[in-house]
Amino acid sequence: MADPKICVTLDGTDIEQIADEAARANLSGADMVELRFDRLYLLPMEPVEVETEDGELKSIVPPEEEWARKNLEEIDVESTITQLKERIPLPVIFTVRGRDEGGFFPGTEKQRLSILESAIASKVSWIDIELEIDSSSRESLVTSAKSNGINIIGSKHDVTGTPSSDEILELVQANVEKGDIIKFCSTINDHQDALQIVEACQKLKETEIKYALMGVGNGGDWARLHAPVFGQELVYASLSTEHRLSNKGLVNVRDLKDAWVLLEY
Repeated sequence: MADPKICVTLDGTDIEQIADEAARANLSGADMVELRFDRLYLLPMEPVEVETEDGELKSIVPPEEEWARKNLEEIDVESTITQLKERIPLPVIFTVRGRDEGGFFPGTEKQRLSILESAIASKVSWIDIELEIDSSSRESLVTSAKSNGINIIGSKHDVTGTPSSDEILELVQANVEKGDIIKFCSTINDHQDALQIVEACQKLKETEIKYALMGVGNGGDWARLHAPVFGQELVYASLSTEHRLSNKGLVNVRDLKDAWVLLEY
């Protein structure tokens, strides 16, 4: 069986961090990286000390959802895209995730789509165009991307929970013409949710559809770890080595490759 392509999602919040992560992803054997342009608007918070149940003080970084955001004018979009293209050695999936789908972009939808247009004009390798974008705007983006030879990820992110495997299957099949790869990611609330994604993968394996299914939360990594046997086209991995990364449904890129070798995938 053919191994899926591996995409490392970059977590940096400035050009230097992103360039460093991209270089490490390249050395780790990633096929491509996902540039989360919306993360450039985050203002990271310093660790704060909290008292544990045992009465000990522990330094933790507040959740990213609580971080402040930069003003839109603080980032020169075209210049930033140019600098990042020069410094990232791998094909890029360009993403600007809105808040409705778990992202951090602080502006309006019109402003977000304008950044996607700028990325398309720069001829990035891949562009993530959410399935939920209004049809006329999405059609315009897709037409422009295709005319520039850019591959399209048609994505849907459910931050409320995970639908049934049949609903996931229906979503992917209904949108098969809207991207070179159809991506679905949902919030995992329990192991039953994780199983819905696994079952959807098993059903899609019998089709010719190119897809990437995953979850965020404990059990969300199942579909990533067993992606080759499920016939997934693309797997999103992380550079993070934090303790209990699997509780977030994520998997380190090196651990992912090692797991595929051990499992003889």
